[in-house]
Amino acid sequence: MATGSWKLERDSESIAWLTIDKPGSSANVLSGSVLSELDALLAALEKDLPRGVVVISAKKSGFVAGADIKEFTGITDAASGYQLIRRGQQVLNRLAALPCPSVAAIHGFALGGGLELALACRYRVGVADERLSLGLPEVLLGIHPGFGGTVRTVRVAGVRAAMELMLSGKPVRADKALRLGLIDRLVPEAELRSAAREMLLAAPAPRRAPWLERLLSSAPLRPLVRRSLTRKVSRRAPREHYPAPYAIIDLWSRFGAHGTQAFEAEARSIAHLFTTETSRNLVRVFLLQDRLKSAGGTSAAAIRHVHVVGAGVMGGDIAAWSALRGFTVTLQDRAIEYVQPALKRAQELFDKRVRDPAKNAAARARLSADVAGGGVAGADVVIEAIFENLEAKQQLYAQLEPRMKPGALLATNTSSLMLEPLAAKLARPERLVGLHFFNPVPQMPLIEIVHAQHTDPAAVQAATGFARRIDKLPLPCRSAPGFMVNRVLTPYMHEAMLAAQEGVALTVIDAAAVSFGMPVGPIELADVVGLDVAAHVGEIIARGLGRPVAEVPRLSELLAAKKLGRKSGAGFYVWQDGKAVKPAARAAAAPPDLIDRLILILVNECVACLRERVVEDPDLVDAAVLFGTGFAPFRGGPLTYARARGVPVVVARLSELAARYGERFQPDRGWPSIESGARP
Repeated sequence: MATGSWKLERDSESIAWLTIDKPGSSANVLSGSVLSELDALLAALEKDLPRGVVVISAKKSGFVAGADIKEFTGITDAASGYQLIRRGQQVLNRLAALPCPSVAAIHGFALGGGLELALACRYRVGVADERLSLGLPEVLLGIHPGFGGTVRTVRVAGVRAAMELMLSGKPVRADKALRLGLIDRLVPEAELRSAAREMLLAAPAPRRAPWLERLLSSAPLRPLVRRSLTRKVSRRAPREHYPAPYAIIDLWSRFGAHGTQAFEAEARSIAHLFTTETSRNLVRVFLLQDRLKSAGGTSAAAIRHVHVVGAGVMGGDIAAWSALRGFTVTLQDRAIEYVQPALKRAQELFDKRVRDPAKNAAARARLSADVAGGGVAGADVVIEAIFENLEAKQQLYAQLEPRMKPGALLATNTSSLMLEPLAAKLARPERLVGLHFFNPVPQMPLIEIVHAQHTDPAAVQAATGFARRIDKLPLPCRSAPGFMVNRVLTPYMHEAMLAAQEGVALTVIDAAAVSFGMPVGPIELADVVGLDVAAHVGEIIARGLGRPVAEVPRLSELLAAKKLGRKSGAGFYVWQDGKAVKPAARAAAAPPDLIDRLILILVNECVACLRERVVEDPDLVDAAVLFGTGFAPFRGGPLTYARARGVPVVVARLSELAARYGERFQPDRGWPSIESGARP
């Protein structure tokens, strides 16, 4: 028996195999229609009860990726959210209530609703490899599990493990999933079906949380645990910005994962969270990420060998990351002593990311020093990552281009220089693209894929595909001074330095930005980037845009003293063990216009970038700043923030700031299109 996404088969032992395989999708998701189909099949099983039920996926990618996020955008109010969630709950409750045993046979991922589906089964068997990933990431969308996950996870794994899973949103791998009780048995992939069958036929007592964990969920102890959990969450997620983790704690503290009321309360709670601005914006961020992920084509399939020139922090980390993702990489610099530190950092990255000794050794073997540059001739892509100097880059290209094989891609990691002058002396300027990575390369998800008017579209497509193959988000971007991200970050950091020059405490400036939702403050960010780099890039961008290069005396003094930020041990802050040592000072209130000075100058520059078509549409502006800077995700991006605040209000505020602080705050002439939603 088959429906659109499910197939039901009974074998000779009267075991029912429920196989999910959502058509037209690389991953299974629990959309409303998929759940309705499952409900009908469960009703049929209730009438003719099998010996047991196995829920399994036919997708190579994994079990089930979760609920269909796109359906969330259609939720208009709490009532419609409740209806959607309660329906899903009832289907999984029906599975859980089957009189016969059931087992989820899991390979790859079981995330969100996928893990909730698995938890509704009596048992769970998993494939013991590095691809196994179980998690409840709903908090990253501003919500919490809604198909019974806030109840069943506590019942199976206990409150501490369940809270770690739900409050962090981070998945767990095979060994930890087994230890927590999320998985009853781990087996090789070839044995998954037979292990599921054995589990059903043996029918052991289902997993329950350990005795101590059940005690912690008792009414007398819940208030104590609640206070501890709330303290931990408040350190990293303010309640006013991120209500979901507090709702998770509240649900458990009220019901202790006991009784049918706990399910009803879960549905009511998530229905309310759906309507919050935080959730709407975090869902938007998820869908923007999906849009960038879908940009990768197949044109990069021929890229196997990557040659990187420049073994500094950026070049070395690009090389290491490419090797980690499976490419053969040669790394070139002037002498071996410049390459060795990069190889050492690469080994640290491999040790952190690859625990399997054989795979770790394979990653190391894929990366090699190449001082003579012999790898250029065989490379499919050559990435230049030397210092920001037009003449130096042109001279390097003159040496590289004649040695590159036909069809190879020449890419630059320049952070501010336009492609047109860089390509001016190339024999084939149409093969030069920008691959602008962000620091630190392993953590930052975005790559700006920079093209000029003369760039070959096939080269852009190959660069985009390469970005996806190294698991980065490619953002198409026109060649312009500073491109998108550095263009808007520069005035933000510059304004912070001006505020510091005026006497506002560094810690107050950074705290104001963090309170808005930025991951770090602009002063600390400038130190991390490197004050020499920030000043040099700022100068290139200003000149490219025909703007005056503004002087900040305090910055000039630090540069003269060779205090360049984190890399030199001191900048605006003193740095120890890679962390800023911030002076203990009495709590001082931020000047009332400080946050607007920092944020609105960035937002205004975003409008200018859109007007100039540095990127094609407002969504890509938001995506660039969200994934390239970590801009407050719960605000949905700078342009979404401006619309939520009200475009006339923002424009009026910019005019006030311009009157007080100068021309740099003058509202860009592209603002009317932001309000109307029309393309500039």
